[in-house]
Amino acid sequence: MPVAGRAAPRAVVLVSGGLDSATVLAIAREAGYDCYALSFDYGQRHRIELEAADRVARALGAKEHRTMRIDLGGIGGSALTDPGVAVPEHQGGPGIPVTYVPARNTLFLALALGWAEVLGAADIFIGVNAVDYSGYPDCRPAFIDAFTALANVATRAGVEGTTRFKVQTPLLTLSKAEIIRRGVALGVDFASTVSCYQADGEGRACGRCDSCYLRREGFRAAGVADPTRYC
Repeated sequence: MPVAGRAAPRAVVLVSGGLDSATVLAIAREAGYDCYALSFDYGQRHRIELEAADRVARALGAKEHRTMRIDLGGIGGSALTDPGVAVPEHQGGPGIPVTYVPARNTLFLALALGWAEVLGAADIFIGVNAVDYSGYPDCRPAFIDAFTALANVATRAGVEGTTRFKVQTPLLTLSKAEIIRRGVALGVDFASTVSCYQADGEGRACGRCDSCYLRREGFRAAGVADPTRYC
């Protein structure tokens, strides 16, 4: 929290344009941070989410919003980046789904770390979740702990001791319903967000993929009207 007479601390906030990241940005803002929103155009089939990210960043008062390009499509191996791999309908069950994007959060956090060091920011916020998640290994506490340790030995600020980096994961142990309730309380306009893995050019959701299922069930469990536009 900011101290009277001192400048607000800075934070880099990863903003995808979805429900979770919008709530994280609102949480960081409420905590008193000057928020620098960071999004990625990584070759995802649902690029329409980047328009939502811009809406969210502006609505929630980010000091700056940058969108960086990464060619994860060049790696392939995911239904979100490889046009030859179909996005499956929600099936549930164990295992890592084909919508997992290899190295995505590792690369996202690495670039966020670089920007944070330049900005003089010690905190990086990311909306990973270990409760209502889709089985992604880079959404687990073990990954966040490992990356935080790396951040503090891989940077000049960390090695010189001028900054102790911390990856903030305020949604890590919340259910989707709890996330939605928190976002509502903070004034997040969920109608402006896009979560669907294969949203159309107007941002309308398919209603069938894992992300749509988790989002729809979250609103139902939260007792909040679902503002999602479906195809």
